[in-house]
Amino acid sequence: MSLHRYQGQHQTQSPMTSAHIAQTMTLLYMTSTELLQKIDSELSKNPALELINDRRCPMCGRKLPAQGPCPVCSQPKTMDPDETIVFISPRDDFYSYSGQHSSSPNEIPEDPFSAINLDLPTYVLRQVAPELEKDEREIAAMILTNLDEDGFLNIDIRDICRFHHTSPSKVETVLKKIQRCDPLGVGSRDIVEALLVQIDFLSETNTIPEFIRRTISEDFNMLSKRQYHELARKLGTTTQKIKLVAQFISENLNPFPAHASWGNYRQPNENTPEVFNQPDILISFLNKTPGNPLVIEIITPSRGTLRINPLFKKALKEQSGENQEEWKKDIDKASLLIKCIQQRNNTMRQLMEILVARQKSFIIHGETYLEPITRVQIADELDVHESTISRAVSNKTVQLPNNKIIPMATFFDRSLAVRAIMREIIQNEDYPMNDTDVRQSLQKHGITVARRTVAKYRAMEGILPAHLRRIEKFATA
Repeated sequence: MSLHRYQGQHQTQSPMTSAHIAQTMTLLYMTSTELLQKIDSELSKNPALELINDRRCPMCGRKLPAQGPCPVCSQPKTMDPDETIVFISPRDDFYSYSGQHSSSPNEIPEDPFSAINLDLPTYVLRQVAPELEKDEREIAAMILTNLDEDGFLNIDIRDICRFHHTSPSKVETVLKKIQRCDPLGVGSRDIVEALLVQIDFLSETNTIPEFIRRTISEDFNMLSKRQYHELARKLGTTTQKIKLVAQFISENLNPFPAHASWGNYRQPNENTPEVFNQPDILISFLNKTPGNPLVIEIITPSRGTLRINPLFKKALKEQSGENQEEWKKDIDKASLLIKCIQQRNNTMRQLMEILVARQKSFIIHGETYLEPITRVQIADELDVHESTISRAVSNKTVQLPNNKIIPMATFFDRSLAVRAIMREIIQNEDYPMNDTDVRQSLQKHGITVARRTVAKYRAMEGILPAHLRRIEKFATA
C-alpha cells in the first residue's frame, strides 16, 4: 500500500498505522547521517532493539560480504544497456566508520557523524581524535579553540609549543591532520595555505589544472583581482590556462574553510550547507565503464542488521502487570522503527528509479540536458502525496558518475538548463552582451525569459554585468 493511500484512509485508522505514517515521514526527511544518529539513539534507550553484526542486504535479505554492496541486487538482470540498477546498500565502509564507540566517558567519541548543532572546534576534534595520541589531543584542542570566524588559526605556533613544552614539528603534524578534516583547510594560517591544502586533497582523486599551485602560492593577489594577462606573463604561460585555474578555484575550493558549511562558526547556519562530502546516493556506470547501465546505490548507514532482541522477547513472557506493558511498548517501538526504515528505503528506491529514468541525459551529459520536472509530477507517478517527495528530496545529496556531489533538489531545478545555456552564450560572446542581448540569444534556443530573469540567473552564476566584462576583456587584451 502506498503512502498516498495510507494518508487517504479514514481517520478511524489504527494508532499503529498513524504512528507508522508519522515516523516514516520523519525518517524520510532525514539524511543517511541523521538516520544513523536516530538508530544509535534508539539502540541506546530501547532494550528491545538490537543491532547484530550480521550484514544483510536491505532488499533481498542475503548475507553481504565483509565490505561492499549486495553481489546480487547490484548486478543487472539483463544485458540491456538502457537498464538501470537501483539498490539499497548498507555502505558503512563508504563512510570509513572507525569502529565501536569509545568505552571511556572521558574519550572523544570516534563516530565521525556529529550533530548539526555542534560548534566547529568540537565537530573537527571528533573527526581527528581517533588519529591522535593523548598528548596530541591537547594540542589539537588548543589549535581548535584558537580559530577565528573564517576557520583560520589566529595563534602563533610558537605559543602553542611554549604552552605544551613540545616541538614545532609535533604541532605542525597535529595541524596537518586537522587541516584534512571537514571542512578542508580548517586551521590554516591564511587563504593561500587553506587553498593549497584543498588542492593536495583533491589531487589524490582528481586532475587539477596546470600552474594552480604556483598561481596560488606565488601571486594569489593578482588572481583575485582577475589580472589574468599579467599573471600569465609572470608565470610564463597563457591567459587561457590562468583562466582555467581561476574557474577551478571558483567551482571547487573555498578560501574561508569555516564558511564551507558553518557560516560564522560561533553562530552556525540553520540553512542546509552548500558543500557536501558524504552523499546519500551514489550514481555510477556499471564496472565504472561509460556506456554501461547506470548503477544507483542508495546508502543506508546501518552497521549491521536491526532486529527485535530475542532474549528480551523471551523474557517478556515471564513479566506481568506494569512491567509486561512497558516491555510490550518497547517491542512495539522497535518493531515500528524497523518497519519505517524499510518503508523509507522502499520509497527512496522507487523515487530514484523514476528520477534517473527521467534525468538520465542530465546525469550522463550535463546541465543543459536537465528535463523540467516537478515534485507533483513525480508524486503522481508514484501515487504518493507531494509532501512525501519533498521530504525524500530535502537535505539529500547525490554523487554523479563524474564524482560531482549535488543536492538531490537539483533534479527539479527548472532554471539549471537555462543557466547552463546562458553561461555558454556568454562564454562564447565576441563582445560583452547586455542582459537584453542574452535574452534574445536565449530566444533563438527556444527559451523565453524576461530580462530581469536573465539578470537573476547571471547573478546566480557569478557572471559580471556587461560593462564590467567589457573592462575585464580590455584589461586582458
